[in-house]
Amino acid sequence: MYAQTSGTPTPAAGVSTQDSANDLVVAVGKSVLVDSLRSVSRIAVGSSDIAEATAVSPSEVMINGKTPGETTLIVWQAGGARQFFNVKVYGGRSDAGDKLEAIRRELRTEFPGQAVRVSAEGGSVFLRGTVKDLDSSKRAVQIASTGGKVVNLLYVNVPAGEPQILLKVRFASVDRTRGQQLGLNVFSTGATNSIGTVSTQQFAPPELTTDQNNQTKLVLSDLLNVFIFRPDLNLGATLQALQTSGVLQVLAEPNVMTTNGKQGSFLAGGQFPFPVVQGISGTGTGAVTIQFKEFGVRLDFIPTITPRGTIRLQVAPEVSTLDFPDGVKLSGFNIPAISTRKVKTEVELGQGQSFAIGGLLDNRETKNLSKIPFIGDVPILGKLFQSMSVTKSNTELIVIVTPEIVNPIPAGAPKPEIKFQEKFLPSLSGIPMENPSAPAGTVPPPATISVEKLVESMKPGRTLQTESMAPVAVYNFTNNGETDNPQQPASPQQSRWNIAPWLFSNGSRAFSLRTRRGPRSI
Repeated sequence: MYAQTSGTPTPAAGVSTQDSANDLVVAVGKSVLVDSLRSVSRIAVGSSDIAEATAVSPSEVMINGKTPGETTLIVWQAGGARQFFNVKVYGGRSDAGDKLEAIRRELRTEFPGQAVRVSAEGGSVFLRGTVKDLDSSKRAVQIASTGGKVVNLLYVNVPAGEPQILLKVRFASVDRTRGQQLGLNVFSTGATNSIGTVSTQQFAPPELTTDQNNQTKLVLSDLLNVFIFRPDLNLGATLQALQTSGVLQVLAEPNVMTTNGKQGSFLAGGQFPFPVVQGISGTGTGAVTIQFKEFGVRLDFIPTITPRGTIRLQVAPEVSTLDFPDGVKLSGFNIPAISTRKVKTEVELGQGQSFAIGGLLDNRETKNLSKIPFIGDVPILGKLFQSMSVTKSNTELIVIVTPEIVNPIPAGAPKPEIKFQEKFLPSLSGIPMENPSAPAGTVPPPATISVEKLVESMKPGRTLQTESMAPVAVYNFTNNGETDNPQQPASPQQSRWNIAPWLFSNGSRAFSLRTRRGPRSI
């Protein structure tokens, strides 16, 4: 049997009735012809993706190289003899060499001045050298992938620190309230021979009590009332004409700094316990989860520097206060509501530019009229049995944001001094404060880093999240306001202290804490 790639045949193997193996080498896109001294009855190729074999005559077999690799060719001859060939297909100059050179030219054009080397071996393309950033590395891999499987061995210059963005936010809120109340209350104390106490109940009348010495004591709930009482007639009247006004101004200017693409948060306020009933069992007791709700001036934002040099902001400012008049009662405890004004938006600003992202103007007027039926409707005389209150409220809120890109003060540079009008804290001793020593020397960071380590160090940014309520403890409340059998909360964040319900009661009386070792009094 002979193998030839041109008109001159070359011996491939001697003819034998025994099985034997031979080597054939062919380039991708080329063909080799195998001549057999005996007629060929059947042929088979191990991998048709690497090479293709075709019987062109009873004594000739043509092998075509398709992709680089190695496979096996089996030829069955007349008389039962078999011939084995190890076929090796390699990338020819017109395929692998030309593609590799084209990749080099494209890399030189795409990355001028950057040392990027490319080589091919065994059907894989190896990238070596150093590029300036991670995007350049990804671009080089895309270019080299046209020549086969890419093995990325590139190094990337250590990037500079992420830009730091300082967000200045100004909250300006003014609440104005004004109230006016006018009414007349006629009452009888039930003294002498009368039975019971009678009042027109427009508002709470003064309290008259008699001690053991038959001396009458007067208790006034509002000293601004005009009070008239005739003991001989057992009849009194209270005239209430009050005007109230109040101004609440909230002005906060939080400054929060974060890196590019990372979330920053600010809260100036507090948290208050908020009980949530989980369910009522058959015994009439319910499991209550104590959660903590935040209130005050809150700010959440995520800044992103755009390719244009501007700053895109996802910002969510919020101003909230406790609202006791609109609260609810739970098991005898007063739970305040929360009055909230918030904005969540996305804006794009230049460095140092300011923008008003939210505003609110709220005017409210509330009128309440209390009167005795029928008598209060009588003209002129009915005014004595009426009480009217008028409340006006005016709320103004505006939120202004100003982003700035800031840089840290270099080491060794003078720091800005904070000047106060007077001494902030008195000197505690006569020993003068020593100047701090110079900063200790640090090991300089490496100039380059592998792509794998750089990708590992770069974590994706978080999404903007505002507030959250974390459950602390769960209790069973009985009808008499006591707790028993403290249970585990739904959340793993369990408080170590079991707080008795007296924590939510009004007044300044003491409350108790049940610890794991026993009760304690505070």
